[in-house]
Amino acid sequence: MPTLGEVVDLVHGWYPPGTADDWDAVGLAAGDPTAGVRRIVLAVDPVQPTAREAADWDADLLLTHHPLFLRGVHGVAATTPKGRTLATLTRAGCGLLTAHTNADHGNPGVTDAMARALGLHDVRPVRAGGDPLDKLVVFAPPSDADPIREAIAAAGAGRIGDYDSCSWTVTGEGRFRPLDGARPTIGRVGDLERLEEVRIEAVLPRSRRAAVVRAMLAAHSYEEVAFDIVELADSATAPTGAGRIGDVDETTLGEYAELVARALPPTARGVLVGGDPDRVVRRVAVGSGAGDFLLGEALTSGADVYVTSDLRHHAAAEFLEQDGPSLLDVSHWAAEWTWLPDLAERLGQALGDTVEVRVSTICTDVWQARR
Repeated sequence: MPTLGEVVDLVHGWYPPGTADDWDAVGLAAGDPTAGVRRIVLAVDPVQPTAREAADWDADLLLTHHPLFLRGVHGVAATTPKGRTLATLTRAGCGLLTAHTNADHGNPGVTDAMARALGLHDVRPVRAGGDPLDKLVVFAPPSDADPIREAIAAAGAGRIGDYDSCSWTVTGEGRFRPLDGARPTIGRVGDLERLEEVRIEAVLPRSRRAAVVRAMLAAHSYEEVAFDIVELADSATAPTGAGRIGDVDETTLGEYAELVARALPPTARGVLVGGDPDRVVRRVAVGSGAGDFLLGEALTSGADVYVTSDLRHHAAAEFLEQDGPSLLDVSHWAAEWTWLPDLAERLGQALGDTVEVRVSTICTDVWQARR
């Protein structure tokens, strides 16, 4: 049986907290990391109905997309909605883990699940993102080259797509003169030294900069090491980021809206359509959750329709007045629920038969009826 801490590490490996937006609050919100986990409930919202479901099923973890504590609170008394939810979980011995914008940006993540549910293929981010990259350049004697390459790879450098241990090396001449007080590995104090050296280059996530530099220095034999850290420009082809865009089988806006309505869990609000129902649709952009922050990129993306949630009246009206995509506004909860079955499958493959995983089907969309 895995511990709660091991499950948290597993989820964070898929959706690193460092990739969450600065304003977000992700990670373990409640629970003992040393406790065992036998049952996990997956839900979009950490609210009383889903907390009650987890407690009634004797679950050890409620894993939600939305955070319980997105903004600061001054108390969690059971007289408040957040306090009641937390009290229900705590009394049941159930932890609470959140994967929010880190899961949105993940690959595969929430938006990928939404894109797949809506029939997109050849998918890429609308706004490419991910951890920014650095390049390490270090100069060393040939005998140090392999130890340095192995050390920096173990620390997180040299990962490019589905490849690891990537580096580049060229041989040249190094020159230096040890001065009084130096204890040179090669050469003598006062003598100008010329020797063969190798230049090693490797890319690394910026978040791993300190770890990679420490590893490189520990593997290097020189007393004073010559190295550079170069910050690389953001890649427009990164596999992670906000939103997704892809192609669909040719249809019309009205027909595609019907497809979307069938693909998503039913809600009272249904699908709102902005645009000519007869417009031809071949390319679709999607944004899980409240997606008006991507309207600018969606406008110039080449998509025929942008599918998202919680669009504001004036922003949507101005968007539709321009020569860009049509709009489909869907339930926030329904769009993000599409991720839960994918996450359940991923957890099942990783944890095996030791843990039961349940996807909550409780509709926590805030709009429950229409008149």
